[in-house]
Amino acid sequence: MKVVAEVQVIPLGVGVSVRKQVMRAHRLLEESGLKCELHAYGTNVEGDFDTLCAALKKVHETLHAEGVPRLSTAIKIGTRTDKEPTLHGKLHPDG
Repeated sequence: MKVVAEVQVIPLGVGVSVRKQVMRAHRLLEESGLKCELHAYGTNVEGDFDTLCAALKKVHETLHAEGVPRLSTAIKIGTRTDKEPTLHGKLHPDG
């Protein structure tokens, strides 16, 4: 099943700046083959539902293995049965 989602990974316990860990999480999402668009407070994602779930698991496993003691991830997922959801379609419904 294809999904459009917004993912926000919040590393906790690594200090004031979390940029390094957030960029690492974003790269892992991209490496999974999902279409990703980074924005100021998260990443918009388009792709297969199972791929997204596996990628999020890898983000958590990898960041924990790299020393992040806590992660809080907020996820919004949208699916459709009438047409294939895309990031472009969410932003440009008429084109």
